[in-house]
Parts: sequence; structure tokens; C-alpha cells
Amino acid sequence: MSQFSDERGAELRELFFETAQELLQTLNEDALQLENSPQDREIIRRLRRTVHTLKGDAAAAGFPELSELAHLLEDALAFEGASGNVSLAEVGFTAADVFGAMLVAYRQQSPLPDPSPVKRLVENLASEAKAAARNHEKTAAPSCPEVRWTEYERLAAEAARAEGKKILHISATIDPLCAMPIAARQLVANALGAVAQILGSRPEPGAAIEGQTIELLVATSQPDPAVLARCQIPTVIGKAECFRVASNREMAALPSPANEKPAEGESNPQSSPAEGDRGRQVRRMGAAEIVLRVEAERIDNVLNLVGELIIGKSMLQQAMQEFARRFAKDSLRTRFSDAMAFQARVLNDLQRSVMKIRMVPVEQLFRRFPRIVRDAAQRCNKQVALEISGQDTDLDKGLLDSIAEPLTHIVRNAVSHGVESVEERIAAGKPPLGKISLDACHQANQLIVEISDDGRGVDADKVKAKALKTGIITEDEAGRMSPSEVLDLIFRPGFSTADEITEISGRGVGLDVVRSVLHRLKGTVELETIPGGGTKFRLKLPLTLAIIKALLFRVEHRLYAIPLNTVAEIARAHESDLHHVDRWEVLQLRGQVLPLMRLGQKPDEETGRKSDKIFVLVILFNGRKFGLIVDALEGEEELVIKALDDQTIATDLVSGASILGDGRVVLILNLPAVVERFTAPESDRSPSGLLLSQAPRTGRFSEVQP
Repeated sequence: MSQFSDERGAELRELFFETAQELLQTLNEDALQLENSPQDREIIRRLRRTVHTLKGDAAAAGFPELSELAHLLEDALAFEGASGNVSLAEVGFTAADVFGAMLVAYRQQSPLPDPSPVKRLVENLASEAKAAARNHEKTAAPSCPEVRWTEYERLAAEAARAEGKKILHISATIDPLCAMPIAARQLVANALGAVAQILGSRPEPGAAIEGQTIELLVATSQPDPAVLARCQIPTVIGKAECFRVASNREMAALPSPANEKPAEGESNPQSSPAEGDRGRQVRRMGAAEIVLRVEAERIDNVLNLVGELIIGKSMLQQAMQEFARRFAKDSLRTRFSDAMAFQARVLNDLQRSVMKIRMVPVEQLFRRFPRIVRDAAQRCNKQVALEISGQDTDLDKGLLDSIAEPLTHIVRNAVSHGVESVEERIAAGKPPLGKISLDACHQANQLIVEISDDGRGVDADKVKAKALKTGIITEDEAGRMSPSEVLDLIFRPGFSTADEITEISGRGVGLDVVRSVLHRLKGTVELETIPGGGTKFRLKLPLTLAIIKALLFRVEHRLYAIPLNTVAEIARAHESDLHHVDRWEVLQLRGQVLPLMRLGQKPDEETGRKSDKIFVLVILFNGRKFGLIVDALEGEEELVIKALDDQTIATDLVSGASILGDGRVVLILNLPAVVERFTAPESDRSPSGLLLSQAPRTGRFSEVQP
């Protein structure tokens, strides 16, 4: 047999790493469900199928250690009745953690982790399985006759099971005194038709009844006693038994009798949530067949080409405007305009289509948080439930991956800092079970992600006291701070209100990471809190970082842009209208004091520029309004963002650049960084008026190349 080439092997391994992460996520989800329904056999089977798939994929990709460990676990899960002292949910969680660590080791080509935690649980599970098997032999229930159902009958049973119905095997014995044994089968079928769907029968319709037993395969949602009662036809059927059929593979095996009462704590398959999930899983499996896996780099290349087309459209529009001015009466002008309008429509549709390709539902990210909340709550000895909504909301795949770490920090903080212990909640008149909500929605061209809890809230006085104690602020600064500015201190590097350092909190790393990542993604994070009533973090992100609608303006002959959705309004003023309050320049706008940020040089009072007219862009940031002083407006434009490296631009106040239709380069301001620079403590601030002095003057693109 020929071996895979190195290139083909690398491609296969990359595909394995991608699919393995999905399998591990499924493993975590099944383990969480199993923790709530320990005796649900369908969940146990799903768990085993996931491990089986992982075993085969690992073997095909050339990772024998992972494949062998998965094989041991699969064998241990084969006997579904073994769940005494060993929690199958804990087995699933431990296996997911060890498998995940092995995947990281394979990727980084580092030593493999110790597999003994999984092996130890597997050994305990195997010993319990043997003990359960011995007990099962002593108290074995009557077995149903083996019947080989056809493929069509098996498919019909699987379809009925996907609809949430249970599958039963009914064995009916004809009464020896029955005067019409030939009609017995039809009489039983007619009686069962009112409460069940007949999927198959032996002997088949039209065939002679050689023995005294009729075998029926039915699907029903009725209780088992009600089904059996229909079979008890006096003088026709002497005895009837009913057996549950767990899966297609077991249709000819010995399933446990349905007329047995479920063991204590065992969920009834009729009402088990796993049966309801089954239909959704089957539909997802069918939909997965038409999914095409494409490398993100290829989509990025297409998106870059679309961006170049948009720049080309701007060039043509400017050329058309020049043509219209020179040849206003030329008949070709109308034809050119129609062609340009058609091209613009097609290009807009193409842009939206390509953007949708990059969009993925945030469910891909939200799926990991039930396990995170469960583990964090156990470490903190708290009871916490997670509620998720809006998981179908779409977001750019690159942004989705980038916000994983900030969301994880906030959710962990909500468990460790926000939700109180059971004793504290009861003393405060709250239910023992704390709640954390995770929600996502679209608002205009932004994604809003909200993480809220019903815990103790954030104590502003405690925050201020801790900031003073650690030297983050001075007494003078603390006296001038508003409540919102005090709460904003929790995003400072090294700040923490935890009284002691634990495994998941108290080190002062987390919320500063949230803000820095959000700033890099041109997003914002807002905080709302009610002492004793809970806390809500609101993350606002652009749907994509590739193309934005922007407002262009000039500061000291330089051309800049900011996202249009951040501009609440535009005001006109004179230099003489500005005043100083503390360290801020302010403008009184409709009875409210608006703090101002000046990016350029302050005017010299002796030059007489006090009467110069200025524009003030009123921007909304973290629930507060600021005014951005600019010299002139250039209009609105759809910009294709080009990333800049550190050699091209030497300030964090500029996040990217774009090329206009006439070849000019416009720098895109990193608005969160600008606001943070102005609102920082006075000792940390740069001299006002020179914030963008390091940025190159904008001209042709070649002028800003390194």
C-alpha cells in the first residue's frame, strides 16, 4: 500500500484537528446533558458514537496514542448499565480534557499528557460493568424472539425515532382456543393502529401463520401499558409482551423489556429531552452533507479582490463626474451613468455575498460556555445556571475567534466575583441558583453581546478604595471622579477587587485584556451594575473589519476617517465658544457640557485664530459623549481597510488605512485608543495637540510606504 505524501498527510492532519475540536465540543455537551440525566441511555450511546468517531479519525491521521485511548473508553461505554460509583458525565469531561491536551501536544509536537486519569476511570467503569453483568444474569428478564427486520423497516424506525417516538417490539401469542387464528394478526394490527404506527410484522401480511406468535414492530408516543392493553383481545390473544428497541443495531438483539418499570432516577425515553434532540441532530447531519469546507485564506483573497473592485468603482465614479462636467450635453453621459449604476448594484450584491461567506453564527463560540460555567461554579462551590439566547446571530469568523478570550474572562468573573455563594443568596432573599445570561443580537451594522448576572453587582466605593490602596489613582483624582469613571477603573491593568487569589480570579488579569482586545477590534465594552442586583457587560463590535462606512475629515491638512456609526451628530462652533474645565476643553451644546478632544495643534491666541470656525464631531463611546475637533469635513465614503505594520505607522491612534478613488490615502483613527489617551490620568497623557504628530501626511499611497 502506498503511503500518503507529506503534503497530503499534512492536509489530512489539519482536517483532523478541525473536526476533532467539533467532536470534543460535542463530547462536552453530551457530558453536560448526562450530568442532568445520568440514566439516559440515548445520551450514553451518543457519547460512545462520538468517541468512536474520534478513534477512527485519530487512527487515520496517524495519532495512535489518541486512537488507543479512545478505543479503551469506547469499550468501557459499551455496557450502558454500568453507572454505579463512576459518573459517566465525569468520564466524559475528563476524556474531553485529556483528548484536548493531546491535540495541543500533537499540534505543537510536544510531549503527550498523562492519560492515566482517563485510564483510571475506564478501569473503574469496566469493573462496574462486570459486576452489573453478573447481577443482570441473575435477574435476566424474559427475552423477545430474534427477528431480522428489513432495511426499509429499520429506516422507518429511525425516522420515527427522530420525530421523538419510541420503538417497540410486540410479541403476541394467539389463544389456543381462538376460532379464527388466520384473522388474529389483522385484528391485533387494527387494535394497535389507534395508538401506534405499524412499521413491520412477522409473519408478513398475506403469509400463513406457521406458529402461534405474531411479532410486530411499532412506533408510538403512548405509555407502554396502553399499547399492551390494545393487544389483549379476548379469545384471540392469550399473552402479549412488549420490548423497547433502543437502536437499529439492536432490533434483533435482546433489548430490555418495556413493561419493566424504569430504575429509580432513570429517565423515561418517552419524555427524555434526548429524544427531542434526536430529530434536530438528524436534520443537522443531513444539512452537513452540503457544507463545503474552505480555507479562510481563500475567502480573504476573494474579499481583498472585492475591495479592489470597490476602489475601482470609486475611480470610475470620479472619472464620470469629471466627464459630466466637461461634456454635460454628450449623449454618452447617460449611457455611462446607467452602466455605472448597474455595476454598482452588482458589486454591492457581490460584496454582501462574500461577507456572508465569512459570517458564522455565534453559536460556535457560545457552545463552549456551559462547560466553562460548570467547571468555574464547582471550583467556587456555587450553584450557577447559564442561559443562552441569540446564538443564531452571525459574525465575521475572524472577529468571532478574537472575542473568545474576552468573553471567557467576563464569564469567569461573573461566576467568581458576580454570583454570590448559596448562603449569601439565601440571606439576601435570592434563590440559591444564580443565573448568568449570554445574549447576542444585531444592532445596525454592529454585533451586541451582553453578559449579565443576578449577583452582588459592583460596589463603586470598594473599587475606589482598592484603586487608592494600590496607587492606581490619587486622592485628588478620586475626589473628581464620577461614578461611571470609578467603575471604569476595573478595566485598568492589574486591578482586582478579589480579597484573595484563587485559581480563576484575583490576579488582576482579565478585564484589561477585554478592553485592549475590544479596542484592537474597533469595538467597545460598557458596564452597567446595580449593587445587590447584578452586573451587565455590553460588548459592541463591527460585523466585519474589512469594509466600513466612514466619515472623512481633515486635521491640519491631514485626511482621516472614523466609522460613521460612531458619530451621533456634527456641530459647528468657533474657537471663542470653547472653555476650559479642569483639564478638559469643553463646549456647551444645547445646555449640556461636552468634553472635547483636539487632535491637532492648539491655535495661538496671538495670531487671531480665536474666530476661526471649527467642526465638532459628537461621538458616543461607552455611554458617554465626546466632541472631536476637526478643521474640515470631506464627506462620507465606503472604505476598504488596509492593515498597516509598525514600520509604516508609529502610533496606536491609527488602526488602518484606505485608498480613495483618486489615489489618496486616508488614515482610519482607532477611536477607542484616542478616547483612552484623553481620559487617562494626567501623568500618563501625551501633550495635547500633538497626538497625531507621528502619523505621516496623507498623499499618494507611495508616500506612506516604508
